Amino acid sequence: MASSLHQLLKEEGFEKHKLLKNQPDDSTALPIYICHGRKSSEITEHKDEKTVIRNGSSVFSSFKPKSDEPVIDEAAIKAVISILGGYTGRYLKDESYRAMVKDKCTSCLLSRRKAGSDGGIFMNMELGIESIDKLVEDRGNKKELRMKLSRNSIRLLSIVASLNCEKSRNGSTCGVPHSHLSACAQLYLSIVYKLEKNHRLSARHLLQVFCDSAFLARTHLLPDLWDHFFLPHLLHLKVWYHKELEHLSNLGNALKETKMKALSKLYNDQMDMGTAMFAMYYKEWLKIGAKVPPVPTVPLPSSSSYGSSRRRSSESHASVSSINRNLYQTVFGATTEWQSMELDRRIRTSIDICRLEAEENEFKYENYNQNKKKTHRRSSSSHIHNTPKTELWPETQKSGHFRFFSCQSRPKGCLVNGKIDVRNNSMRKLEHLDLPLSDLSKAIATICSSDVLSDCEIAIRVMTKAWLDSHGDSTIEAALTKAPIIEGVLEVLFASNDDAVMELAILILAEFITRSKVNRQIILNSDPQLEIFLKLLKNSSLFLKAAVLLYLLRPKANQMISTEWIPLSLRVLEFGEHLQTLYTIRCSPQVAALYFLDQLLTGFNEDRNLENACQVVSLGGLNLLMRNVEFGGVPERNKAALIISCCIRADGSCRHYVADKLNKAALIELMVGNCKDSNGSVIALLTELLCLNRRTQMMKFLNELLRGWGGLNAMHILLACLHKALPEERPLVAALLLQLDLLGDPFRCSVYREEAVEVIIETLDCEKCNEKIQQQSAKALTMLGGRFSYMGEATTESWLLKQAGFHENLEDSFQKKEIGDNFLDEGEEEIENWQKKAAIALLNSGNKRFLAALSNSMAKDIPSLARASLVTIAWMSCFMHLAGDKDFQAMASSILTPRLLESSNPNRVLEERVLATFSLQQIRKSSEYIA
Repeated sequence: MASSLHQLLKEEGFEKHKLLKNQPDDSTALPIYICHGRKSSEITEHKDEKTVIRNGSSVFSSFKPKSDEPVIDEAAIKAVISILGGYTGRYLKDESYRAMVKDKCTSCLLSRRKAGSDGGIFMNMELGIESIDKLVEDRGNKKELRMKLSRNSIRLLSIVASLNCEKSRNGSTCGVPHSHLSACAQLYLSIVYKLEKNHRLSARHLLQVFCDSAFLARTHLLPDLWDHFFLPHLLHLKVWYHKELEHLSNLGNALKETKMKALSKLYNDQMDMGTAMFAMYYKEWLKIGAKVPPVPTVPLPSSSSYGSSRRRSSESHASVSSINRNLYQTVFGATTEWQSMELDRRIRTSIDICRLEAEENEFKYENYNQNKKKTHRRSSSSHIHNTPKTELWPETQKSGHFRFFSCQSRPKGCLVNGKIDVRNNSMRKLEHLDLPLSDLSKAIATICSSDVLSDCEIAIRVMTKAWLDSHGDSTIEAALTKAPIIEGVLEVLFASNDDAVMELAILILAEFITRSKVNRQIILNSDPQLEIFLKLLKNSSLFLKAAVLLYLLRPKANQMISTEWIPLSLRVLEFGEHLQTLYTIRCSPQVAALYFLDQLLTGFNEDRNLENACQVVSLGGLNLLMRNVEFGGVPERNKAALIISCCIRADGSCRHYVADKLNKAALIELMVGNCKDSNGSVIALLTELLCLNRRTQMMKFLNELLRGWGGLNAMHILLACLHKALPEERPLVAALLLQLDLLGDPFRCSVYREEAVEVIIETLDCEKCNEKIQQQSAKALTMLGGRFSYMGEATTESWLLKQAGFHENLEDSFQKKEIGDNFLDEGEEEIENWQKKAAIALLNSGNKRFLAALSNSMAKDIPSLARASLVTIAWMSCFMHLAGDKDFQAMASSILTPRLLESSNPNRVLEERVLATFSLQQIRKSSEYIA
């Protein structure tokens, strides 16, 4: 499921938001987290993009149904739209993805198509898709043509989608089910509304794909989206299915085949039903002014419905989907020995979804037999609760079994220290616990084999006391750092509700981790998806300690696939200011939170990274991150800067808020602090922040940056940064330095300008620079153009095309509005003054070498750099008459004219020809002006 969903929901439904006071309320589930300070809705300056927000501080939502039917939080709706929009947005950007989607739709329709009259349905579908592809591939169409294509595709696809109405839903056309036709049509309707920037309607149509044909959508059309968005709600079905498959593996071949087919059909039907229910559920979310809908309940199928004669003593307690509650719900209650064994085996099968996918086709009987033996060992020890105990154990004994979350075969788990100091009560109990060696042995035996929770909790206390008293004794360490003991401690952490016991378990595990990498790996292998740690991070007393423990384990992004990680990490970042002490370990929870956020925003594929970054913005995380740029250690401040730049790339509108609120002196200070390391994170952030559409705001930002820090000259610091920068960072640093220099007199030479221009010339040399440097050089040239949209996209080329009379063919009305804002609202004169100063500085300092470098990069025909060079020549040509005498104009013309004539050839794309022709005209005018 995508990166901003689980936190919007809770196990038990919905509950009205509660305002946070000094500490977060105790919350075992955390559907949504909104940080102190500004939210994404406050960052955007467009009225129609604003989100309803609540005054006050952080919100830790815990939802329950209310009689007054509360309206769904706008931040949650925005998060869902963002997630779904990532999939349709990919269609617009990725040509291979477009081809794949088209092939999938074509294959599922044509593979079942039979001869006969189709009433034009297939033609409508083909024409609708063709119109959308034209819109995507040719952004240069006139506004009227784009609107016509858009309306035409919507009309044609809506006709196809209407086949799934109540009367004809179960019918077919030429052998193709109407549900399949409608699902494909809805998918493309989602895409065309995405093109029109109607994101809410686009998301609703995408959800309708899963309503119309859940099986086709989840297995063929959009399996990635289903895995990401719907599967976490339906994991209990998958767990049940694999448990049933495991049971059937013991049957004879003939009987097994029949029952497996029946089981597979039952499972798929139930999964399809659940998928459609949750698709409708989220469609209700996206209605304007919608009330909170009831959370769907998807029960487990009955085994008897496919002929299973297996005993199901726990069937009355069959779990249902209520937003993934099975992943961390603690299970207690009196059961039979068989039920204890069955539960242990059932949970083990749910451990790794990827492994389970492979096991659908082939079971590993050897693994099964081994697990069966382990389960028998644990269940056979369940008689302990009836046996006499020494005086140490009876006090807290509970009747009934403790059902373990089996860690024997799981790969990942981490524990981290929190803000709260070691509990006085739990430590006092340990201080008065005088233990003979036999009690430690009994505790070890209990934690490894007992199914009685109270006994295992006492064992944790005994082992912790022994560890403290040993003062690092190697014998005690060797006795306690065995894999079965560590796994047993993790099982107690998962099942216990005693904060004191859980804290002791966290502390002792932290000690184990620092002693050996082997212990770290045991924990990671015991909890692959970190469910235990998700539970601990939701505990308002222990979440900071849990964060530190998890940080000690250094989990990777692929282990943090739950959608709850972003809000949980932000909560740690907000409240984790103070160091936490776990016996001999001292660590800042904020360091842990920044590590988690870095993994979540950089460790997945591009789409998932952007989704997670958008979620950070929507939950108000920017203020927390900006605070961490100012305070803390240098590595953490760099990490915070990098995360902010990721957020700006994901949601360009937030750059204006960050540019206004961020402490610029802190960035200069951080550059100084990075004396021996790369300033890559600071440079990346500054580069994003200088892509502002308002020249007044840009100048304000540069002037604040120029003030430096602690009396140090900002330009001198940037110059030092330029000298030690990595090759791919140098063009961006040079562009930053040049922009600061241009706050002064463009005709007055300076060492800063000379160095900056020299670096830009060097990085334009295609033969000496690799692809990464070429891309950054193109970006540097784009920055110097000085024209950007509200979202931070370069608009210099569009402005030039308009100057050349080509404005009617700009991409769409949205872009025209952006450019119009530049002209009318933000002061065209200020932008032209900037370009004039930049052109004079570049031409006077770079002279012939700079022009030759631009010309050569065009000749090499490297796509991004060649186009950026052409655009740079085009806007500078408007001011070339200001930069030199007659000889300079002649030299410039001799260097640029041959290359521009090549770009004017009919075989070049239309925009390039227009830009080249425009440049030639301006160069000729400059020569005439000087003459």
